Amino acid sequence: YEPAVKEGKLYGRGAVDDGYGFYCAVTSIKAIQAQRLPCPRIVMLFEGCEESGSRDLPHYMDKLSERIGSPDLIVCLDAGCGNYEQLWMTTSLRGNATVLLTVQMLTEGAHSGTSSGIAPSSFRICRELLSRLEDEKSGLVVPAEFHAEVPPSRRSQAVAAAQILGDTVVRQFPFVEGGHPVAKDAPISEHILSRTWRPALSVTGCDGLPPTRVAGNVMLPLTTLKLSMRLPPSLDATQASQSLERILTSAPPQGARITLEHVATGNGWHAPLEAAWLQEAVHTASLTFFDKSCAYMGEGGSIPFMGMLLDMFPKAQFLVTGAAGPGSNMHAPNEFLHIDFSARLAMCVAQVVATLATNKAGEAARAKPAAAAAADQKTFLTSFQRSGGQLFFVGCDCGKTGCVIFDQGKERTYCPPVKVAKVEPNLR
Repeated sequence: YEPAVKEGKLYGRGAVDDGYGFYCAVTSIKAIQAQRLPCPRIVMLFEGCEESGSRDLPHYMDKLSERIGSPDLIVCLDAGCGNYEQLWMTTSLRGNATVLLTVQMLTEGAHSGTSSGIAPSSFRICRELLSRLEDEKSGLVVPAEFHAEVPPSRRSQAVAAAQILGDTVVRQFPFVEGGHPVAKDAPISEHILSRTWRPALSVTGCDGLPPTRVAGNVMLPLTTLKLSMRLPPSLDATQASQSLERILTSAPPQGARITLEHVATGNGWHAPLEAAWLQEAVHTASLTFFDKSCAYMGEGGSIPFMGMLLDMFPKAQFLVTGAAGPGSNMHAPNEFLHIDFSARLAMCVAQVVATLATNKAGEAARAKPAAAAAADQKTFLTSFQRSGGQLFFVGCDCGKTGCVIFDQGKERTYCPPVKVAKVEPNLR
């Protein structure tokens, strides 16, 4: 396909999920290097199997464990953002259990005129089994074992995010005229929690039904449904998958032959409490490059390896963020990357990583006199604005090819995504 840039957005399958991540990470590191700031040891990990469950990643994480070491900060750029106006910290991800449910009533097809009324429909049996999982009127998942308590802190963050986003939370989806959310009159914060902390069932595929243009008067022998159960971040996905099998295969209606195949299982992820330095760093970065404070919200999707990273590195801090915002249409033909936002995001990540390095350097240099130590504490913003000719290229909305943050110090010109209202640059 041919990617296209339109109105500040890069359109193309995989642009935001997650083709941009590699370049965002590299740009962030080059930003730190360009300002000659302290840079911590950085391990960059890229894989090509995330959409298929990251099944190979544990092997390589174990094989390379000595080289990886014990990170202080783990940055993941595969998450989303509530809007394109500030930095967003992802605080949780839902888990997922995907299965194939097959219901067979006949050994072969039979004429619907002679068999209906006597032979049960395999599709109807599927409907009955799905009702064990989901209330078809409310859309809520029924069994209590698929639910988990929402922590008070995440409820408070959902309320704060709702105040920022308003009804964009529901308007971002392309409802038909007259269509409305599952819980039509619920507060916006409850919509946020419903897609981040509550289970939800989706039927994502079906076998056994012929296309309508060739379908005849035949009672079909079997129906297969692909089911995706999104799970609360703190729920054990393996146990949930076992519960799915027990609930769907026990006491088969009307003697149907029911089989269930487990396709994929992945735990969710719930971020550890942010350290004080990280809270300050993300807010400072967001204010610097967006003029707005950082916001917090969970995500409804899954990143399978995040739970594994939390288990492997329980003492690490996590910066999970991304550029998949409203309308970005992940996995769709018109998927896009918001160019200006992604450039600002790269600078935010650079500032947070530079802050970590500065803090670690400060810890190592506490024996220095106070004045000498203060001289070493160059901030990312100050160095960034005084960089002169030591520049790197980033994208912006100005429309110029190869635009840079500053123009090599030749002119006093600024370009998005950088705002410089607070510090007057010293351009040579």
